[in-house]
Amino acid sequence: MDTLAPARRSWLMSRIKAKNTKPEIKVRQLIYALGYRYRLHVKKLPGCPDIVFSGKKKVIFVNGCYWHGHLNCRYAKLPKTNIEFWSDKFIRNRERDKRNVAALEAQGWQVSIIWQCEIRAPELLIEKIKSFLSDKNY
Repeated sequence: MDTLAPARRSWLMSRIKAKNTKPEIKVRQLIYALGYRYRLHVKKLPGCPDIVFSGKKKVIFVNGCYWHGHLNCRYAKLPKTNIEFWSDKFIRNRERDKRNVAALEAQGWQVSIIWQCEIRAPELLIEKIKSFLSDKNY
């Protein structure tokens, strides 16, 4: 059972940011250190990708494991209260993500998704980023 009053819980949930999150900033720092330059949150593109490489026609989404329902991830657990609401919400989030990726790919963009849990292994993440941003096919 939730120990907070509904108004307090609502206020806390409203404080969760959609842009410039800690995982996103960490990924941006790694990319910048690798020598790449990018644009942020280009609203003209489907899904408003977190990081955009216009010249390469590549985008990166930095997804929170919890909010985007990362499968088989310990950070993506379903809450124990109001299960139906949260389950539906996470399903809608995943469907929206799929639609945005499909729309971007239909426009000729290459898409990479970096999950919040991947940031815990920076060496692997750097290799993933290098591989994606190289001029070879991803």
